[in-house]
Amino acid sequence: MTRILHSWKRLGLFALVGLLLSWLISCGAPNTSSDAGDGVQEVEFWTMQLQPDFTDYFNTLIVEFEAENPDIKVRWVDVPWSDMQSKILTAVSAGTAPDVVNLNPDFASQLASRNVWMALDDRISAEDKATYLPKIWNASTLDGKSFGIPWYLTTRITLYNQSLFEQAGVTTPPATYEDLAIAARKIKDATGKYAFFISFVPEDAADVLQSFVQMGVSLVDENGNAAFNTPAGQAAFQYWTDLYQQELLPREVLTQGHRRAVELYQAGETAILASGAEFLSTIEKNAPDVAAATASAPQITGDTGKKNVAVMNLVVPQSTDVPDAALKFALYVTNDANQLSFAKAANVLPSTVSALADTYFAEPPADASPVSLARSVSAGQMQDAEVLIPAMEDVKVLQKAIYENLQAAMLGQKTVEQAVADAAAEWDAR
Repeated sequence: MTRILHSWKRLGLFALVGLLLSWLISCGAPNTSSDAGDGVQEVEFWTMQLQPDFTDYFNTLIVEFEAENPDIKVRWVDVPWSDMQSKILTAVSAGTAPDVVNLNPDFASQLASRNVWMALDDRISAEDKATYLPKIWNASTLDGKSFGIPWYLTTRITLYNQSLFEQAGVTTPPATYEDLAIAARKIKDATGKYAFFISFVPEDAADVLQSFVQMGVSLVDENGNAAFNTPAGQAAFQYWTDLYQQELLPREVLTQGHRRAVELYQAGETAILASGAEFLSTIEKNAPDVAAATASAPQITGDTGKKNVAVMNLVVPQSTDVPDAALKFALYVTNDANQLSFAKAANVLPSTVSALADTYFAEPPADASPVSLARSVSAGQMQDAEVLIPAMEDVKVLQKAIYENLQAAMLGQKTVEQAVADAAAEWDAR
């Protein structure tokens, strides 16, 4: 599962996009022939680092699909997460793209704006579309047009150390950022330890950026210009600046990423870990005493009540010469039964309404393990969960502008007002 989680974070690096997008033309170069002979069509399917952990799962799924569709053969190619971005860009520019690709909406949207992916709205029935959670489907849309099919999901929950909470007199896990600030002070005063770790490194995860949206901040307006130089944006900057300057955040939040958050929680040095339910299994292996003291609660949010979810999807390049076969296979991989099966195998969440309602998620037994309880908490958030950062070009440029200026405010190098204004000016001048 660590590999899967790394893929979410690393695929957000867009430096190579700018170098290769200029090679793309709307019609795309013709794909290589996908005729396997005797009238059999071949679908080439790329995933991100799902071997060897899920080799048996996909081999079985492909055999079952081919048995139901004898006129289609599937060739599965698993790509290391660190290579997927460059490989798919190179393949698209060379006209050798696969027929079905496992990406995420953030990265896929960069190419959707260049018409690289098959337009789905006229190809997928309203009935099939209604199979998926509506907010999750919308994550793979750009300018109102669908370019991807939702697959598996992860969403943060609050893992918290009940022992540290008890020592600090914190009786309930924080539900909002306001609650979190109060708990952070109590925990620091009573134990000398920090409540939590969140990274302000521009190249790391977008947790802080997502917190802005949860606090009611609009990041960009309908024209793509900065929309966060507002009282709400200043309040969000001020919130994180205050926590840092009051020494309620570890100093290394400015220099280290999410991995450090896991390390500190496992060492008993922080009381809260905002992460996926799947991390609890890792904690049980690495720090059994901490795991034994850990309970699960819903994701911390702001006044909006919004909760974030990370999405993996499947896209079909428009250059494919087997569009019907490719789409049939993508819908097969993401149907209710197969989503539920993969969610159980990979300890992730499905993106279909029916699979998410299965008792596996909704009704943990009375003697359920901590992992099962955490999974249930995670699944229980999904009706309200959405991708909080809208699909847009240069989203990492936006994150960099905000994080670097927010760091300057935290370090006292700029006032909050100046930091917000400078971040907005940098984004608008990109």
